[in-house]
Amino acid sequence: MALTLREAVREDAATLLGFIRELAIYEKAEHEVAATVETIEGSIFGPNSVTRALICEHHGEPVGMAIWFYSYSTWQARNGLYLEDLYVTPKARGLGAGKAMLKRLAQIALENGCGRFEWSVLDWNEPAIRVYEAIGADPMSEWIRYRLTGDRLKAFADS
Repeated sequence: MALTLREAVREDAATLLGFIRELAIYEKAEHEVAATVETIEGSIFGPNSVTRALICEHHGEPVGMAIWFYSYSTWQARNGLYLEDLYVTPKARGLGAGKAMLKRLAQIALENGCGRFEWSVLDWNEPAIRVYEAIGADPMSEWIRYRLTGDRLKAFADS
């Protein structure tokens, strides 16, 4: 199989950006990508970062990424691990890269006393949903995710 996982380092910023763009294209949202190599360097690898990333390699070539951070559950009074994005480039799908990254993140969650490992998926992304169900994850259908961004975020903050 020759898959390896490693923690991403600052020098991986351009690779991460490439995967982010590929993911955005897949999710039909390429126009929403504002990230640059510089903003990734600061937000993931900067001194105040709360975000981490994994790189998955196949025979030494990067084929996927997972970007994550710790969340918090007030009910459990414990941290959780939140997976922001998981991506495997099309040529490497079917090699087990996605499952390997999910498994490593589950291990990281347990190693750090997390009570949860959570993520979101677009409702039309059937291939991902099949993988998540196959590993035993449960959909959280009773929760609706809300978001404020851009002008609406600023307007609300200023009101």
